Amino acid sequence: MLKAELRRIYREKRLAISDSEKVKLDDLLLIKFQTAELPFINALLSYWPIEENKEPDTHLFTEFLRFRNPEMKICYPVSDFTTGIMRAAVTDIDTPFTKTELNIYEPQSTDFLPAEEIDLVFVPLLAFDLNGYRAGYGKGFYDKWLAATRPDCIKAGFSYFEPVDQIEGLHEFDLPLDLCITPQNVYVF
Repeated sequence: MLKAELRRIYREKRLAISDSEKVKLDDLLLIKFQTAELPFINALLSYWPIEENKEPDTHLFTEFLRFRNPEMKICYPVSDFTTGIMRAAVTDIDTPFTKTELNIYEPQSTDFLPAEEIDLVFVPLLAFDLNGYRAGYGKGFYDKWLAATRPDCIKAGFSYFEPVDQIEGLHEFDLPLDLCITPQNVYVF
């Protein structure tokens, strides 16, 4: 199935999840994430889940990793929609976040970490396939940014739904995930 069709279908499926079901699914995602065999993480690029899109609660996964390594640097993306460039802003407990016109919370930080210093990236997605490719929101920010990461940087996604067999219409800059967590499984690619 083509990315555009997957985006439409999985956006609708996600929006159909009740609030109580979402809380349960987020808890199941956290339990599965805790079973993933990850190396020691010094720097994480997370993202603030967009409530209006019913994205998985990445705060749960970020806090779990912070518990494992209190010294871990936690970054959040700051995107420039004019240039198409995304940067990883280093945050701490006191960093203020501002909601953009696209309902994205971005940190108000001027401390940026280069992509090659990130060990783990939480990559947003709407759907993924058995080869680790994903259908994101279609702007290409993450694919461009991920191209600059180290080869051993782990690219992880979270989905309330199991994978489709294959995503059609991939581009040469599309990069597969290294793992994807669902409420039932941990997929390693």
